[in-house]
Amino acid sequence: MIKKTLYFGHPANLSLRNGQLMIRFPEIDNGQVVESIKEKAFVSKPIEDIGAIVLDHRQITMTSGLLSALMANNCAVVSCNERGMPSGLFMPLDGNTVQSERFRVQINASIPLKKQLWQQTVKMKIANQFTILERYTKGKTGCMRVWAEKVKSGDSDNLEARAAVYYWKTLFAHIPNFTRSREGMPPNNLLNYGYAILRSVVARALMSSGLLPTLGIHHKNRYNAYCLADDIMEPYRPFVDELVLKIMAKYEDISSLTPALKAELLAIPTLDVTIERKHGPLMVGVSQTTASLYKCFSGECRKISYPQL
Repeated sequence: MIKKTLYFGHPANLSLRNGQLMIRFPEIDNGQVVESIKEKAFVSKPIEDIGAIVLDHRQITMTSGLLSALMANNCAVVSCNERGMPSGLFMPLDGNTVQSERFRVQINASIPLKKQLWQQTVKMKIANQFTILERYTKGKTGCMRVWAEKVKSGDSDNLEARAAVYYWKTLFAHIPNFTRSREGMPPNNLLNYGYAILRSVVARALMSSGLLPTLGIHHKNRYNAYCLADDIMEPYRPFVDELVLKIMAKYEDISSLTPALKAELLAIPTLDVTIERKHGPLMVGVSQTTASLYKCFSGECRKISYPQL
C-alpha cells in the first residue's frame, strides 16, 4: 500500500490518540466560530498510513508520543527552514528487525563492489537524463547515450559530471544563463524542493531495508548523514526533473514556492515508475531499489533494481 505524504503549512498541534495522528488547527478552534466549522479543527489520520510528514510552519507543535509512534512506523518527518525549504529529517534508529546484521554486511562491502554499484547508478542516471532530453528538447542527445554506455567501474572518467553539464545546458536552453545551483534562479527552487522530498523517501526506504544511509557507495562527506541516500536517488532525479517541467508548463510564475507549487511537488512519492517492466508508485519502487542494494551487499545478486524512464 502506498503511504501518504502529509504537508503542514499552517499553525497546527499534532498529537497521538489511539494509534491516530490527531491534528488540531488552532486558528479554527478559537471558540469564536460556529460548531459546524469548529468540527473541522480536529482531523485524524491512521499512523500506519503515513510515509512522510513535512512541517513547514514555525507554529507547529508535535508531542513526543506522536514522534515516537511515527518513528516506530518508519515515517520520515521533514522540517523546513524559514524559507520553506526542507532542512531537517527525523528517521528511526531501528528500521529493520535484523539491522545490526545488515549494517555489518554493508560495512564489509568491498571497494570493487562499491565501484561496480556506482557504475550501475551513473549509467542509469545518464540514461534517464537522455530520455528526458529526448522528450522535452530539440537538442542533440546522442552524446548522452554514448556517455551512458561508456561509464566505467567507479565512473573513473567522471562522465556523470560531464553529462550533467550538457544535460542542464540543453534542458533549460530557453532560460538565459541558467546554471544548476542551490541558490540559483528558478526553476532551481522547484528542483531543490523536489530533490529534498525525494531524498527523504530514499532515506526512509534505506532504513526499512536495514541499511545505514550515512555510508555511501560513492558520496563521502563527514558532515553528510545521508551519503547513501544521495547515491541511490541519482537515477530517480530525472523523474523529479520531468515533474518540474510539467509544473513550469502549468504555472506562469514559479519565482517563489507557493503552497500550490509545493502541493504539486509533494506528489513525488506517487509518481509512476517502471522497474523490470513492472509499474508502480515511486515510493514502492524506491523500496525495491534499496532491497536489491542489500542483496548486492550480501552477494545474493549483482545488479541494483533501478527505474528506467
